[in-house]
Amino acid sequence: MKDISHKLAVARGEAPADLVFRNAKIVNVLSGEIHDGDVAVSGGRIVALGETGSAKRCDGIEIVDLRGRYLAPALIDGHIHIESTMLTVGEFAKAVVPHGTGAAVIDPHEYANVAGLAGIDYLLEAARLTPLSIFVMMSSCVPATPLETAGAALSADDIASRLGRPNVAGIAEMMNFPGVFLGWESELAKIALGKRTTVDGHAPGLTGGPLNAYILAGVKSDHECTTLAEAREKLRRGMHILLREGTAERNLHDLLPLVTPANAMNFSFATDDKHPADLEDEGHIDHHVREAIAFGIDPVTAFQLAGISTARHYRLRNLGAIAPRFHADLIVFDDLHNVRASMVYHRGRLVAEDGRYLLPDAPPPDDAQLRDTMRVRPFAPSALSVAARGAGNIKVIDLVPRQIVTRAGEAAPVIVDGAVVADPSRDILKLAVIERHTATGNIGIGFVRGFGLRRGALASTVAHDAHNIIVVGADDDDMTLAARELERMGGGQCVVDGGEVIERLALPLCGLVSDQPLRAVREKVDALLVASQRLGCTLPDPFMTLSFLALSPIPALKVTDLGLVDAVRFELTDVYV
Repeated sequence: MKDISHKLAVARGEAPADLVFRNAKIVNVLSGEIHDGDVAVSGGRIVALGETGSAKRCDGIEIVDLRGRYLAPALIDGHIHIESTMLTVGEFAKAVVPHGTGAAVIDPHEYANVAGLAGIDYLLEAARLTPLSIFVMMSSCVPATPLETAGAALSADDIASRLGRPNVAGIAEMMNFPGVFLGWESELAKIALGKRTTVDGHAPGLTGGPLNAYILAGVKSDHECTTLAEAREKLRRGMHILLREGTAERNLHDLLPLVTPANAMNFSFATDDKHPADLEDEGHIDHHVREAIAFGIDPVTAFQLAGISTARHYRLRNLGAIAPRFHADLIVFDDLHNVRASMVYHRGRLVAEDGRYLLPDAPPPDDAQLRDTMRVRPFAPSALSVAARGAGNIKVIDLVPRQIVTRAGEAAPVIVDGAVVADPSRDILKLAVIERHTATGNIGIGFVRGFGLRRGALASTVAHDAHNIIVVGADDDDMTLAARELERMGGGQCVVDGGEVIERLALPLCGLVSDQPLRAVREKVDALLVASQRLGCTLPDPFMTLSFLALSPIPALKVTDLGLVDAVRFELTDVYV
């Protein structure tokens, strides 16, 4: 702690502080109350709390008279993939800091699945340049499973090479949960690296004996709970539960009934994946706080979930509370039941006010290694054909509204010229995943129900977690054109109709992230949605939904470049029942 002698003098009331907040209503997540008081800051740290009007103890150079407004710790996102916002780190900070976010725990496995350690190093460097404390969890499953082809693979040695660095907080979500509970040496070696830190989990629907074994192996959290029963079982067995509310994953209201003041320290708020439009329209972790309070959660408890419980779980020192020695990461707001930050401080510096980000843009780090990542073997529309074979139904991925899990359905196939084709009249579309990292020529095919498309195709290089090209459509020719357009752009998203590309968004950084400002990305995202709706799409965010249909660790059916995946049995399966 720098200049400790001076800070001690300020704390004793014998020297002036740099900054004093007077007449605050302090949201005290440590004592569990809201009380009046003054707060003194020196060198970016909180050094003293005093009673309202205590001029001697809280005398300072800069006085901010809050006149009874609320002062709370800045908010912390317990688990997010920044790449899923499609924004650079700097643009992400500009988006969330005005909403009161002071820190985020991130898993960069999207960058890592495309660019390996170079992607993680880029993110660590970019994080240094923002007024946002970013803590990296080292990606543990790159690729997520053996059932897909990624652009890189990270070994236990690769993970170990970055542990111990500043702002590296532990081991990210162990997505290969069967490998963990079955005791695979490769997975246990990764967990062992995190024994002095935190190891995040990823275990959708896991219960009973396998869950016991998963936790026993050393996994400490989970953000994949979708039902109250699932979260309760994991909570009872000692897991820290991350209450997820993102764009495609809306689990907050289903899980909030489990939270009480007695167990709140075992919960955190997280977004996981959130699109630019939702960041602008809903906010970030402040949205969780508002929703929780409106649900009936005590406001102080809501702020505990938004800060101190997350900081303690991830061992983020001196974050998440208002008390001596804690960093002066603070928000000021007016209404306890409609929390919207009017002022945001990072290390005692005002960084946002009334929704405006106040700092100049920092120069981005070199991103050359994240560009030129598209390597696709040429293919014709015939490569997407599925040969008909006798009687019998085909398997269909049924979407689940507001969730990334799917259901395993089936349907009678429509056959044209000896091939199974999409049937928009029954909302059954073709889904293809095309390998784009090493030009293997791999193409996996399946069928999906729930998009509502009547014609055309949607395609994206955002396809968790290997991020190959994923395309859904009513027509093989349009699907092929969409994939070729993504290759031409160097990665991105597009909408095709009748042999014409009608809307596109370039994502040149690993095929995941734009190099444009938030507003420009938002406008393109909105345009993609409008174009999708013109084709009949009924989903609120079709590209976010599309991105998860290649995520092989999530039940029940998914598609990767290797084929249709039974994500319950963790194996490839035939398109025919």
